[in-house]
Amino acid sequence: MAYNKEILDELAISDLEYDLIVERLGREPNYLELGLFGSLWSEHCGYKHSKPLLKLFASDSPRLLVSAGEENAGVVDIGDGFAIVFKIESHNHPSAIEPYQGAATGVGGIVRDIFAMGARPVALLNSLRFGPIEEERNKYLFDGVVSGISGYGNCIGVPNIGGEVLFSGSYSGNPLVNAMCIGLLKAEQLTKATSGSVDNLLILAGSGTGKDGIHGASGLASRSFEDERELRPTVQVGNPFLEKILIESCLEVASTGKIDGMQDLGAAGLTSASVECAASGGSGIEIDIDTIPRRDENMTPYEVMLSETQERMLVSVKPENLELVTKIFDRWDIENTVIGRVTDSKKAQIISGGELLADLPVELLVDPPLYVIESIPSPNLIELQNYNLDSVSIPDISPNLALLKLLSSSNIACKESVYQRYDHQVQTNTVIPPGSDGALIRIKGTNKGIAASTDGNGRLAFLDPYVGGQIAVAEACRNISCTGSEPIALTNCLNFGNPEKPEVYFQLENCVKGMADASKAFSSPVISGNVSLYNETQNSPIFPTPVVGAVGLTENVDRHVDISFKGDGDAVLLLGSCEVTADVQYLSGSEYLDVFHDLVAGQPSIDLDKEVAVQALCRNLIKHDLVKSAHDCSEGGLAITLAESCIKGRIGFIGTFELGSRWDAQLFGEQQSRIVISVQEDNVTKVLGLCSDAGVEVSNLGMTGGEKFWVDGLLDISLDEISKAWMAGP
Repeated sequence: MAYNKEILDELAISDLEYDLIVERLGREPNYLELGLFGSLWSEHCGYKHSKPLLKLFASDSPRLLVSAGEENAGVVDIGDGFAIVFKIESHNHPSAIEPYQGAATGVGGIVRDIFAMGARPVALLNSLRFGPIEEERNKYLFDGVVSGISGYGNCIGVPNIGGEVLFSGSYSGNPLVNAMCIGLLKAEQLTKATSGSVDNLLILAGSGTGKDGIHGASGLASRSFEDERELRPTVQVGNPFLEKILIESCLEVASTGKIDGMQDLGAAGLTSASVECAASGGSGIEIDIDTIPRRDENMTPYEVMLSETQERMLVSVKPENLELVTKIFDRWDIENTVIGRVTDSKKAQIISGGELLADLPVELLVDPPLYVIESIPSPNLIELQNYNLDSVSIPDISPNLALLKLLSSSNIACKESVYQRYDHQVQTNTVIPPGSDGALIRIKGTNKGIAASTDGNGRLAFLDPYVGGQIAVAEACRNISCTGSEPIALTNCLNFGNPEKPEVYFQLENCVKGMADASKAFSSPVISGNVSLYNETQNSPIFPTPVVGAVGLTENVDRHVDISFKGDGDAVLLLGSCEVTADVQYLSGSEYLDVFHDLVAGQPSIDLDKEVAVQALCRNLIKHDLVKSAHDCSEGGLAITLAESCIKGRIGFIGTFELGSRWDAQLFGEQQSRIVISVQEDNVTKVLGLCSDAGVEVSNLGMTGGEKFWVDGLLDISLDEISKAWMAGP
């Protein structure tokens, strides 16, 4: 073997993979060529352990304008000549090492995926996970990540409209930073990541190439952490001010119709951007390494090709259009250089001074080996699922104090301290801002609105990966439905441990199956996404965490609601249940069990048919202006849902529902497929009739009013008390 194990490990290439490269190439690769293989055959770029599973996702909606996985992001037709482009991606490992820059460049990268397709970025969301915030290191990561997201996002003029932040010991040392972006375009302006015609010229536009981010894809995103390894140089450094003018210049270039393709330089930098464009175009490429602008001295061709310097784009143009495109970039003061051309060789060729430094078949570079691992559940999974929850004692405190404690827990408490740092009003389209179930923005010049949400629950996926995958989809869609919008498409980020371990592969495989089945149930295809594996520290994996980004459409943006109660004397109804259950099994994987008993156990469950019916009914009620507020029941159960609607609306609640045998399960059980709505008293009869017509169970919980959160025989707390507890967030 020409290379020692240390070099192969640095590139995350196994001995067997190296032997396969030599066999298929017919020779030993040189060091530069080996670097190209290391990046493109990495887990991050090649999806070696997940690609066979991702084929399970439905992607046959008539709204889709490109096939899932075909481009940087998914594209969905929303009518009237408009389309939306969206995707979610992870930047977990970089954020664990350098939280500010890791999170900031995560935002920058997902935004480039969107405007690379000719779409103007109109909204950002995120989904974040950290270890317990009481621990100093986790607090440092939390502060750094939130600062990085706000510092970058606020500078580029894209509103950050929603997301979620959750905490668990599972994520100590390995935070999850998932960033989502939505873009808007006229359908005919769609730009693709392709090399275009033979003899096209390749323009590198944006920042000069530096030494930051080298081995980011192969070394950082494709293996587990080791404390003794110094990984800081693999984290990219962002420049949001450059990204802002890069957005404007690239959108102007795309709008001319004079470019054949555009691709951002993300993971693996110029290597992945150029080779993937060539693969899409069925062509070859020739890159003159000497022409590439550099901001660091003495960079080797290896470093230039593998650098993940941010704020760079690759554009393919016909020679006759070069002058027009160059003038646009020059006017925006964006450095742009012709670095190569498209060939008919079907090879990736890198030259310097007329010498051929690398000569590899494109088809071979983008065809890594795919692995299907033996799928075995963790030995204690069945024991956890069959845990006798009846044996869990009811807390030796009053329901009042239990509610206050849960309201102040880090996973439920208000996250205003996070989202108040994000500019969510820039572009002046935000209708429902952060702080509700789903966010909503208007599309100017139309009556349409776009709703968006991110959701995922690692505890539930840990206890049952299949059901947890279903619930992640259902909850993300439920957030959309609670605004009055219809979920039309999904993106996902699959955050898991080392897939080479049978128990982790079991989690990944079954989560994907659950998500795929739920996606079909909602007729909402998964159109894009990202897989983040090897999320482990000291051989300890995170909870399997499938994060779903859902996007919804409303034809009348004025017909919407949020979670806050609106006035005194409104009836409060529970869609999806004819009684306020006290079934202890609904405590499975709940926030209550974790907070009060330090326990993650039980068997989560969901009825997808019921879930779809409840959400459709909720949307129909909002469409007909019969609902004043809607809030989904999720973390913390019914009591938390009601309390949050009171707090956000500054209006009390008077509850009269029948008491069960266990008040903890009744108040804090996390039964799925439930939505709390408030209805003007005059409309209650009509709403109950529509519930009956839809075959959806409903119960009357009480009414809004007063300055207390009161349930007969159970709770009696002032609105000020529950507000104070909830506002004591991280």
